[in-house]
Amino acid sequence: MSRNKRQKKRNVTEISVSFLDVISCGFGAIVLLLLIAKTVDPSAFQTVKNPIEGSMAAMQQQLFKIRGETTALNLSFQSKEEQLSDIRTRIENLKKELAEIQQKKKAAARLEKAERSKLLLAQQNLTEEMKRLLMGVEQSKNDMIGGIPVDSEYIIFIVDTSGSMFNFAWPRVRKEMINILNIYPQVKGIQVMNDMGDYMFSSFSRKWIPDTPARRKAILNRLATWTPFSNSSPVEGIQKAIQQFYSSNKKISLYVFGDDFTGNSIGQVLDATDRANRDNGANPLVRIHTIGFPVHFQVEGGNLATATRFSALMRALSYRNNGTFIGLTGLK
Repeated sequence: MSRNKRQKKRNVTEISVSFLDVISCGFGAIVLLLLIAKTVDPSAFQTVKNPIEGSMAAMQQQLFKIRGETTALNLSFQSKEEQLSDIRTRIENLKKELAEIQQKKKAAARLEKAERSKLLLAQQNLTEEMKRLLMGVEQSKNDMIGGIPVDSEYIIFIVDTSGSMFNFAWPRVRKEMINILNIYPQVKGIQVMNDMGDYMFSSFSRKWIPDTPARRKAILNRLATWTPFSNSSPVEGIQKAIQQFYSSNKKISLYVFGDDFTGNSIGQVLDATDRANRDNGANPLVRIHTIGFPVHFQVEGGNLATATRFSALMRALSYRNNGTFIGLTGLK
């Protein structure tokens, strides 16, 4: 009995010791954890993490920036390629235009040469006065417009100053006037009137303009802006020129410039000119040369009927008055 009690008491003691060991170990573990938690600052983990996150964000920003720059460079490159393509296209177009201009220039040179050759006529006998004036002056085929007879001592230009002539043929009018003056190195007098008989210089009305280099230059300069009223019929200018300047001791040539005829009758113009240019004789008092400018044949909307009538009139007028008709084929 006493032995059993001792055994019972011993078992209780062993259990109590084991329980205390467990409690002690657990408590020690808790204390250790508390010590560790208090020693290590939680923000340390954050300080390690934050730089990594910041670096990633910066790298992403740089990546976005690089992508944006790449896109901009691609757009700029495409724009440069388009500009380069446009420049290449323009160069090709300019090459084609240059080739066309060169072809036109060659064609114009051939045409001008053909005109001069076609219009070349036999030179008539010169008066003694003209021989004296032309003495020592070298003449060549290039100094003549179609070989128009240069035996006259006085020349009169009768120019159609209508709108169609001034707007489309004026540069060619000036060029042909220069050519005609060039085949007369020296004459005794010059006069310029329009087809209505109005004088270019009112100070020289009914008087000859002296032939000097300065006067020739003044005529060409004045021609640039000279646009008196015109009815596109040369009969008034021709009649006035013959009536006011003809003299039996003077050799005179008239040069009639125009592009169309709007008068009622070609026959009436020819008859009126015959009456003015024939003093009861068979031979004309003055030569009448005519030059036709193809304005209405080359300008859109031109009046082909009046242009054709002008050509017929000028051809007959020059033929009946010992002159030459020149039908130009271009306005340049």
